[in-house]
Amino acid sequence: MSRQRTRGPAAPATPSAFDQARDELFQHVISCGVIGSEPEHQQEWFDETMKYFAERYHELGSRQLAELRVLGERFAAPTKRPEPATA
Repeated sequence: MSRQRTRGPAAPATPSAFDQARDELFQHVISCGVIGSEPEHQQEWFDETMKYFAERYHELGSRQLAELRVLGERFAAPTKRPEPATA
């Protein structure tokens, strides 16, 4: 019979740079009042914010930054409610 090894607690997994950037972007969207602002203001805000994120998270490529922006824009978009069915 083999002996069972006792293992210590597993080290917590560290989030990727993309995950950290996504979470930070969502926090910025909430704290800066982007939700509910005019579309042109949102566009300007995201332009400036994505430049900042490109400098802050140099590990992210242009594709990941584009994906991050799409997620942020979806997060900031108003919720769509289904239209009531007409009889």
